[in-house]
Amino acid sequence: MRSFIIILILIISNLFAQQQPDSVGFYVKVGDPSPEFTLTFPNGDSTSFANLKGKVIMLQFTASWCSVCRREMPHIEKDIVQNLKCDDLVVIGIDRDEPAEKVIKFAEDMKITYPLALDPGAEIFGLFAHKQSGVTRNVIIDKKGKIVHLTRLFNMEEFNIMVEKIKVILKDKGE
Repeated sequence: MRSFIIILILIISNLFAQQQPDSVGFYVKVGDPSPEFTLTFPNGDSTSFANLKGKVIMLQFTASWCSVCRREMPHIEKDIVQNLKCDDLVVIGIDRDEPAEKVIKFAEDMKITYPLALDPGAEIFGLFAHKQSGVTRNVIIDKKGKIVHLTRLFNMEEFNIMVEKIKVILKDKGE
């Protein structure tokens, strides 16, 4: 019985150790496979990671109340969505725990053309980062489904590095 309890404690502690966020709240790291997810959009349509695999995916975690997100979104629209527009790139914003009506208005106010998905309870966010950590995060996933770049907050220099990383993986035909 005692050895059973020790083994159980080791298993449980190992599970908790695997779910410790890094210094900025991410559970995932560059090189990890992306967690599986399904996204639902305000109009009721949905897509999944399985449907998107084979493309370069940019997930932007955002919210209407986030001033940093609002500063970053025009750059995502101009420098990524419009300037890198191609069939191999999918950009999706994931709005943290807001109702569809608010998300639709947010997209209209921001004048973005990329879709915003709903994330009730921050469940999708929680696959990538600790739910208590903040939004304004970007996750770049390559064509094989591997995480290749992560950002937290908005900094123009870091943003430009992310844009260059996306350009490189779009050009890589070996992906």
